[in-house]
Amino acid sequence: MTPQVRRRPLSAALTWTTAVPVLALVVLALTWGRYLPAVLSVLVAVVLIGAVLAAVHHAEVVAHRVGEPFGSLVLAVAVTIIEVALIVTLMISGGDDTATLARDTVFAAVMITCNGILGLSILLGALRHGTVSFNAEGTGAALATVTTLAVLSLVLPTFTTAASGPQFSPGQLAFAAVASLALYGAFVLTQTVRHRDFFLPVAEDGRVLTDDDHADPPSARATLTSLGLLLVALVAVVGLAKVESPAIEDAVAAAGFPQSFVGVVIALLVLLPESIAAAKSARRNRLQTSLNLAFGSAMASIGLTIPAIALATIWLDGPLLLGLGSTQVVLLGVTVVAAVLTVVPGRATRLQGVVHLALLASFVFLAVNP
Repeated sequence: MTPQVRRRPLSAALTWTTAVPVLALVVLALTWGRYLPAVLSVLVAVVLIGAVLAAVHHAEVVAHRVGEPFGSLVLAVAVTIIEVALIVTLMISGGDDTATLARDTVFAAVMITCNGILGLSILLGALRHGTVSFNAEGTGAALATVTTLAVLSLVLPTFTTAASGPQFSPGQLAFAAVASLALYGAFVLTQTVRHRDFFLPVAEDGRVLTDDDHADPPSARATLTSLGLLLVALVAVVGLAKVESPAIEDAVAAAGFPQSFVGVVIALLVLLPESIAAAKSARRNRLQTSLNLAFGSAMASIGLTIPAIALATIWLDGPLLLGLGSTQVVLLGVTVVAAVLTVVPGRATRLQGVVHLALLASFVFLAVNP
């Protein structure tokens, strides 16, 4: 008697994470190059957010397969691709009015990751597990790299004199781009090869938690499927970002917010799924994974976005203003000091989480009311 082969029901294979990337491509094909009324713009925005969430979900599947700290690197790079796509598409359509968009978006990403994701993760972890522990060596190295990248790409242009205004000259911009890539590459080498154990989750007694402490990784077939759907979702996000760019700018203007708040909207959009993933890890007492996500995203946002934008300036018209204003420099300095005091002990309580969330609230408030 021939044994019957059990097949997975279609409903089990067709989930929202598999349907949304395909739906997003269909919506992109129907809306590309067309003016959208308000109702359709809202619907497209919903699909765009769904595509972002689906992209990060599939990046998480791939990340789980390759394990930490490679997994956090996959997530950070996926989010950075989305961020660069949004910035470039808006800069192409906005002209000179978007000269500060790259700066505003990257700085917002640094504030959201180093204060929002970091503070939320610590607070959620501490509320559930009391004092939370992490590896101070790896986290400190990540914070030092983020700080150096931020100063090199966002603070120095305010004080250089080779070009008028808070911008680099072409030679300075090229140097900053190459230096950012070198710093990011050096960190990735340290994180994934030379000192991988510095970035693995630790228990309260300091014991490193290896991949054996996690659930079984997905199969090779599931990983390849997620990789394909991740690529589809990223293509859809890039296209829909171009379709939605006029609506985003109009909504910010209608709310009476400064044009620079567009960068905050972009950063909030692309980092929302990352925040969810970090919060989940914190609640599972894997704060190191949350910190890898936070600082890894900040690092990729600067170390990959700035070189990509620098390369794009070959085709983009108008200036590229990267230098931060005085208020932003103060917020960045306080953030770095608070982060150092949080990271050095290797342990944190809910107080540190509240401190960083207060800094995030201050940044958002001042972005709306400069």
